[in-house]
Amino acid sequence: MALRLLFLIGIAAFAAGGVLAAHRARLDPFGALVLALVSGLSGGTLRELILGHGPLYWTRDWILLTVIITTAGAVMLLLHYRDLPPRTLQFLDALGLAAVTVIGARAAIHADATAPAVLILAVLSGTAGEIVRDLLCGRHLPQLLHEEVYALTALVGAAALLLADRANWTGTAPTALSAALVFVLRLAAAHLDLHLPRLGRRQPAQPKGPHRPDPSQQGSQS
Repeated sequence: MALRLLFLIGIAAFAAGGVLAAHRARLDPFGALVLALVSGLSGGTLRELILGHGPLYWTRDWILLTVIITTAGAVMLLLHYRDLPPRTLQFLDALGLAAVTVIGARAAIHADATAPAVLILAVLSGTAGEIVRDLLCGRHLPQLLHEEVYALTALVGAAALLLADRANWTGTAPTALSAALVFVLRLAAAHLDLHLPRLGRRQPAQPKGPHRPDPSQQGSQS
């Protein structure tokens, strides 16, 4: 029951984040509902397809769809009367990421996936919704691929849960602790503006002040 509640909280957080992203992109209510559904269902759908499970879990779970639609409607109504703080989306993404990542890891473990597959499927479960959401909002490069540490926090949480399972520590406690680890790390990374190193050589800083023409070019023009 506790894991079910954790999953619903994570899905609701992703749905709310989808509506908030739609609001920032100036989409209409239908677009906001689409983003809420995509944000909440994409990760789990991708995981279940890879594992070969069917029919998809959300096609048999009316409570899950009700939570997403109700959350989307409530957030749209709230945004009609007031704006939310700028960091609300980061908080919702962190909450959704934490819950959905560990639920995805548990599903992969129960499917007897290998350790690398568990980590990959957990990260995909937690991040696929935001990738699709950002692309639908017109972002050519999703936020998690170039801004604060995001997918890495999901990887750490999934690894923690996997290690607990290998140590025969099962139940609600390791799942809750792994989710808390993802949540704290994600918010800390956003607050401290942490980034992974960029690929390629570091570009030299451009000199400040007025541009000085190349003397050799001046000579060639005279």
